[in-house]
Amino acid sequence: STDLTSTVGYDSIVQHLNDGRKNCKEFEDILKERAIIEEKYGKELINLSKKKPCGQTELNTLKRSLDVFKQQIDNVGQGHIQLAQTLREEAKKMEDFREKQKLHRKKIELIMEAIHKNRNLQYKKTMEVKQTCFCFLPYGALLYLFSLSHFWQLFLKLAQTKSALEDSDRSYQQSVITLEKIREEWQKEHIKACEFFETQECERINYFRNALWLHVNQLSQDCVQNDEKYEEIRKSLEMCSIEKDIDFFVNLRKTGSLAPAPVVYENYYNTERNATPVRSLVPVPISR
Repeated sequence: STDLTSTVGYDSIVQHLNDGRKNCKEFEDILKERAIIEEKYGKELINLSKKKPCGQTELNTLKRSLDVFKQQIDNVGQGHIQLAQTLREEAKKMEDFREKQKLHRKKIELIMEAIHKNRNLQYKKTMEVKQTCFCFLPYGALLYLFSLSHFWQLFLKLAQTKSALEDSDRSYQQSVITLEKIREEWQKEHIKACEFFETQECERINYFRNALWLHVNQLSQDCVQNDEKYEEIRKSLEMCSIEKDIDFFVNLRKTGSLAPAPVVYENYYNTERNATPVRSLVPVPISR
């Protein structure tokens, strides 16, 4: 703006920086909320693996696979809790970065605030002195409008105000000189402030971008680690053998290798016709 006392451009820059700080705070809040979700989910997974029964009566290889399954569910829960802690640490780093930038910015803003105040006061003072000088201009024009008697009266009046006019003019010149020095100082500090703000904004965008990139990498890494845990379950299931589990159950619960003997008829009424029953000594195989 060409208006010396205007701060529109400066205010626009400061507002943009405030918006950037707010955006960082919003991302920080997302990290904190995500940490709460991850921690809650992790704890629920751990409780699920420890408290909820799953195949308690299974035997042999399938039982081992189920044990691996429950252990890896617990490990996944622990991983989510660890991720929650990592997210809190990243949120704290973002907060520290925001506060550091705010502190450095505050110093520049205080300097600019003082310069703006001093500039505006001097500008107002200069305009007031300038207005005082304008008040003396009509006296010169009045010399041509009055008669000779009035002329001498006005001349005496001008003589009385000549000293005040000269003082006002000197004061006006000095005010303009002072205002120009202040304007040059303000312009120099304004340029320095803009350069500082630009550097700080570059740092903020770069930090924000890297923090978001790191966050996505952490989520991806958590997915990879979870898949590695699930892979352990798959490997365990590959070792699961239906035949071995059936054999294990049979050997564990078997009651013998011979089937019950056949039931034969015995005639207790006619002892002469009562033949001695013959039993086969060959074991009858039991099919599974």
